[in-house]
Amino acid sequence: MSLKCGIVGLPNVGKSTLFNCLSSAKAQAANFPFCTIEPNLGVITVPDERLTRLAEIVHPGRIVPATCEIVDIAGLVKGASKGEGLGNKFLGNIRECDAIIHVIRCFDDDNVVREGGAPVDPVQDKEIIDTELQLKDLETIESQLGKQQKMASAGNNKDAKVMVSVLEAYKAALEQGKNARSVTFDSKEEQQAARDLFLLTTKPVLYVCNVDENSAKEGNAYSRKIEEIAASEGAEAMVIAAKTEEDIAGLDTYEDKQLFLEELGLEESGVNRLIKKAYHLLNLETFITAGEMEVKAWTYHKGWKAPQCAGVIHTDFEKGFIRAEVIKYDDYIQYGSEAAVREAGKLGIEGKEYVVQDGDIMHFRFNV
Repeated sequence: MSLKCGIVGLPNVGKSTLFNCLSSAKAQAANFPFCTIEPNLGVITVPDERLTRLAEIVHPGRIVPATCEIVDIAGLVKGASKGEGLGNKFLGNIRECDAIIHVIRCFDDDNVVREGGAPVDPVQDKEIIDTELQLKDLETIESQLGKQQKMASAGNNKDAKVMVSVLEAYKAALEQGKNARSVTFDSKEEQQAARDLFLLTTKPVLYVCNVDENSAKEGNAYSRKIEEIAASEGAEAMVIAAKTEEDIAGLDTYEDKQLFLEELGLEESGVNRLIKKAYHLLNLETFITAGEMEVKAWTYHKGWKAPQCAGVIHTDFEKGFIRAEVIKYDDYIQYGSEAAVREAGKLGIEGKEYVVQDGDIMHFRFNV
């Protein structure tokens, strides 16, 4: 399951620094606009302590965590929707992503330039990015609305009428300066038509407030403004000190990293928290397979049933699905082995309608 989160923001807000902390692929960070021209693609590992606990019991040959792709998209500027900077290309890169990680500068540093030499203003920075994405979405809508209206009025074209209703609802919201994700639809037909538009501002967003080291735990006045706005939008926001995370990532041992975190008053690195939030932003969960060869996390969409999850491993598993044998993670840890779980009567035999739960340890029976 290939899913991408795109890191966006104005130039010099710390996107490439954050990307380097998140990813095994290293991007060059520099203190000038458009230092990232081509989008950098990396793979992030989703932290999951459950895999380590299971491995201590099973002693597998390897541990395979869940992963997600992350894209460092070059800094947008005011006018990007009209092609300013390398705007059209960058907006196209965002369109290919499933979710947006919007990095916003929430720190003072005279050595890091802000466009035009203006003072730090995270709310304005957020609004610039929002406006450029909204303008691009309006352009998409206006290019389709006239055509769909003609089709709807020409005859009994139900699909065109549904699309016109969706386009008009989005247009009204965007013209008020709202993101398209603020619009909801009741009917399945409208929901499908909305998905087919692939609008930039319908993508789920996580606002990341990049702060200085002293604000890594509690945030600051800048980040609190963004958190308030995110809450009003029904979106998530979090605080991270990207430069500090880069320093932590450069330490050699786990113990050194933990000591650094303790000195900052943090239980977990900002990078780990961000990865988990990004994973959930995409409405993803994991089920686990555990055996002598490997303990592995498999990614699925929340709400999927057992056959769909079986298909994540192999399409034949879904086609020939018979049943799923399910052990709850807590039961596996409590009883210490699959055999002990079976003896205790805690192994569930589930059919096609079983909705898989995050952390379920699964074994699929199938026949092809």
